[in-house]
Amino acid sequence: MKDSPNRFFAIVAIIVTLLVIGVFWLFFGLSNLFWVWLAAWSVTAFIFYGYDKAQAKHGAWRVPEIVLHGLSVIGGFLGALAGMYVFRHKTQKPVFKIVIFASAALWVGIYFLLR
Repeated sequence: MKDSPNRFFAIVAIIVTLLVIGVFWLFFGLSNLFWVWLAAWSVTAFIFYGYDKAQAKHGAWRVPEIVLHGLSVIGGFLGALAGMYVFRHKTQKPVFKIVIFASAALWVGIYFLLR
């Protein structure tokens, strides 16, 4: 099934993010869900970029690009940007920068709409 890696990594991303939200809730409370949402998805995106870079070095099963893009769009744009440069991963693919910066613009807009 072609979409099984997409589905697998998407489910893992959701689980990781829920765990990160749980940690944030235990240690910091959930006083502002907007910032918790962005922080949790950013942590997940950062982890996924690092994992994908490690997998690329070993020629192993990779995180599909659509999942990495999805992590940016759903709120993990800061973690994706940090992961790109910390791990030197996907920096030569302009579409990744476009998606990350478009996602950042989207979330800035959402922030101002929610104020």
